[in-house]
Amino acid sequence: MLHTVVMAGGSGTRFWPASRRAHPKQFLTLFGEQSLIQQTVSRCAPIAPPAERAWVVTGSAHAVETARQLPQIPSQRVLVEPCARNTAPCVGLAAACLLAEDPDAVMLVTPADHVITPNEEFVAAVERAVSTVEQSPSKLCTFGVVPDRPATGYGYIEPGQPVARADRVFSVKQFREKPDLKTAEQFVADGLFWNSGIFVWRADTILKCLEEFEPRITEHLTTIRETWGTPEFGATLEKEFPQMPSISIDYAVLERSSEVCVLAAPFQWDDVGSWSALPRLNPQEESGNTVLGRHCGIETKNCTIFSSDNHLVTTIGLEDCLVVHTPAATLVAKLDDDAQIKALLAKIESGGLGEFL
Repeated sequence: MLHTVVMAGGSGTRFWPASRRAHPKQFLTLFGEQSLIQQTVSRCAPIAPPAERAWVVTGSAHAVETARQLPQIPSQRVLVEPCARNTAPCVGLAAACLLAEDPDAVMLVTPADHVITPNEEFVAAVERAVSTVEQSPSKLCTFGVVPDRPATGYGYIEPGQPVARADRVFSVKQFREKPDLKTAEQFVADGLFWNSGIFVWRADTILKCLEEFEPRITEHLTTIRETWGTPEFGATLEKEFPQMPSISIDYAVLERSSEVCVLAAPFQWDDVGSWSALPRLNPQEESGNTVLGRHCGIETKNCTIFSSDNHLVTTIGLEDCLVVHTPAATLVAKLDDDAQIKALLAKIESGGLGEFL
């Protein structure tokens, strides 16, 4: 059966001050009526009912809010990492626990904080990926998004030959790192995909790959798996998980395996990497402003304004600016300076203001 595994360990620092250490990006409502993590679970519900076959891997600081926002997922399927160890241990932990319940489990692995539309196209694409894995159990299927611009913030996938008997599925010739603008333009011209970070594979297959390429991970996963469903599970996880190396699933497995294939995704995708994503995801007012919350302005053009419904943001004479109000902190910046937020957070930390992070 297909199980959804939602990776919800991100910090989303580029969405400060709305995103903070105890309340990162996946818990924010930046598009539509639900938070990003709620949208992710709802999107997967038609093919993996949350109460039966949805899992979330998150950090200890976010476990309570995860449970609050996703009451439909049983508490034992919210796997709490004792510390951050990147996506390979995250995926491995979910696979090990899945196999203890379902020896034939197929995993749909997805980040918690992406926007994908329409849902119907996403479901259809996942079903094609599952069919590919069922026909070839050793395959590791990832989703490649057809670019609509030469983005420098995404990794790329260079497709190879079509996979036999599969619709719009290709072998992977090479993974490419985040490029500069000139290289990104060439990637788009050459037909490369954006790397979405969404995967479909058998749970036992990905564990075999981890055993082959990263045995330091699997030796601890084996110990953890032996205690799944017992009172010792929490203590074992607390002891074993921090001993795993911190490495992404891309570096640990995908860039080393010859069994990786890429499915050309038919859906629209955005990883919502920074505040600059909001105008892409939401409608603009007549003056070009993107507003989430309450705002009243004079001579305000092409601004992104984020607040709450019980707080009014007012502006006069602003153009191409970002204004984010929260009860704890307020950010005002030029729109094209949102990449400086990480530097700003470092300055806040060094200035002894860490309680606002």
